[in-house]
Amino acid sequence: QVRLVGSGGGSVQAGGSLRLSCAASGSIYRVNAMGWYRQPPGKQRELVATVTRGGTTNYVDSVKGRFTISRDNAKNTVYLQMNSLKPEDTAVYYCYADVWPTGWPTGDYWGQGTQVTVSS
Repeated sequence: QVRLVGSGGGSVQAGGSLRLSCAASGSIYRVNAMGWYRQPPGKQRELVATVTRGGTTNYVDSVKGRFTISRDNAKNTVYLQMNSLKPEDTAVYYCYADVWPTGWPTGDYWGQGTQVTVSS
């Protein structure tokens, strides 16, 4: 069994910062790409940022220059540092990982979601 457990959400005023983290645990051979998606109220889930095992990053245009994704391969953990937060960043944030479990095929795994609320 593979689990992704995220943490670090909360409420902050516009211009503030938050740091999300998400750790993959279980019988894991290797974690490939990791990332963050978000689902604003009443909208569809959207990609925020991804990072490959080698450290190559990709961001949605709306967060470039404000958010930084990083990972610790030894801990199977991905982070999202969010600075200069805006009210439109309000959403439930979900971590994601492409995991190769020991003895099983590679698959996509999701965290439980963490609420981020930015007030103006």
